[in-house]
Amino acid sequence: MAESAHLDTFARDRLPAEALLPRFAFTLPRMRYPDRINAAWYFLDRHIEEGRGDRPCAIAEDGTTYSYREMMEWANRIARVLVEDFALVTGNRVLLRSANTPTLLACWFAVLKAGGIVVTTMPLYRTQELQTVSERARVAIALCDARLAEELERARASRPEMTICYWGDGSDESLERRAAHKRPNFENVATAAEDVALIAFTSGTTGLPKAAMHVHRDLLATCDSFGAEVLKADPEDRFSGSPPLAFTYGLGGILLFPFAIGASTVLLERAGTEELAAAIERHQISVLFTAPIAYRALTSHASKRDWSSLRICVSAGETLPGVVWEAWRAATGISIVDGIGSTEMLHIFIASPADATRAGSTGRVVPGYVAQIHDEFGNEVPAGTVGRLAVYGPTGCRYLDDERQRTYVRNGWNYPGDAYSVDGDGYFTYVARADDMIVSAGFNVSGPEVEQALLLHADVLECAVVGKPDPAHHTTMVKAFVVLRAGRNGDDACIAELIEHCKATIAPFKAPREIEIIDALPRTATGKLQRYKLRERS
Repeated sequence: MAESAHLDTFARDRLPAEALLPRFAFTLPRMRYPDRINAAWYFLDRHIEEGRGDRPCAIAEDGTTYSYREMMEWANRIARVLVEDFALVTGNRVLLRSANTPTLLACWFAVLKAGGIVVTTMPLYRTQELQTVSERARVAIALCDARLAEELERARASRPEMTICYWGDGSDESLERRAAHKRPNFENVATAAEDVALIAFTSGTTGLPKAAMHVHRDLLATCDSFGAEVLKADPEDRFSGSPPLAFTYGLGGILLFPFAIGASTVLLERAGTEELAAAIERHQISVLFTAPIAYRALTSHASKRDWSSLRICVSAGETLPGVVWEAWRAATGISIVDGIGSTEMLHIFIASPADATRAGSTGRVVPGYVAQIHDEFGNEVPAGTVGRLAVYGPTGCRYLDDERQRTYVRNGWNYPGDAYSVDGDGYFTYVARADDMIVSAGFNVSGPEVEQALLLHADVLECAVVGKPDPAHHTTMVKAFVVLRAGRNGDDACIAELIEHCKATIAPFKAPREIEIIDALPRTATGKLQRYKLRERS
């Protein structure tokens, strides 16, 4: 193992103990990684060195196109800003806050080039969430789109030592003005393959976000497994989709997979149904990453648009209903590649290539990974039996200083928290979540986190949040049961006020779509909340 290049040892010091780490396996021939590698070189500089510098790599919504050489020089200039202007020390955490834009990509590469650790955040995050992220990761520097400055400025109060640099505000201190005065060359830090490259935050069932750490080697491994063995895209493809880069699903689909093969990516700041439908046609997108609910909504647009460029469609974030898979294939002729991944595993580890998919099944294990169905004692169960999904491979869970590592990883296996079954052909079928996480429209929502937001309202005495099936949209909605303080009328105006309160406190997608006012929450004799009764009531 190569010596770490990180002088700031914060992340390394907070890795799980050796006994709590998952088993790592590198079974594919292409997974013979050197001891030292900077992922920014692999995904960016390598293409210039190998003669692909003039190929397009990033396309903005307005059609502005950046070549691999232009992106590299842009990232080099920003890396110099980080080191020369803000004294970045290798191993420092750098928070990124933006919608999916070319500037965000350049910043992402710049942090890795300079030996920093990327902490990309959702543009929808509010002050409270940004405070949690910046405090837990002890962020040293933040690079932020000026349009999203307000919440970050409020979050600065809890971490005043954090340096913030904005782009797009036109000031002399802006990132683009600083970068313009820097040279376009930069010597990448010779990071170890096992140096932490990014910290991705995911909500936990306790409400406290979990921080998953991934090393430089992991970023290559997901491309050499799912990317090469299942996705099978080529350099002429144009990638795009709806997930933000803060989600590792989006990071893979919008950045890692296209840049690994020298393809291009179309960056959409807004990716609702109408925007996505138009973008596929306008930009001739050929590889699409989005959630099941989006495919259902997009199906009716297929006959109205020229989507002849589209050839690979990937779904993840929640289970893909068989009826949606069938409807999409009937409308487009394309079989959706359904997959299950997790922030802890970085990306998809169960999925089959388009020509081997089956409606209603997630697919077979991705080459390079091993997956089984276990009982509660960690024993493999017979085919057709429902149990806990267990997996290991070239990537795995490394929580940042978190006791929940003991739950996610046991005896070398990663347990993502899903109940599955597998048939005799090796096809895995999703049954349910094994914990209290609500997966709504492709987003992971922690019920306790929503409850904490509701409890900040003066009229809420107590509350509980569960997932409610939404058959009309083939997804799950966030529903809250609320007990009001005496004297407050639980009418429609009150419910609307509580929903708006949540949207102003946490990311809007986490806010409950439905609130039911009740007199008391069901509890055991010892006071423990009986969530299952609320689920039954929903």
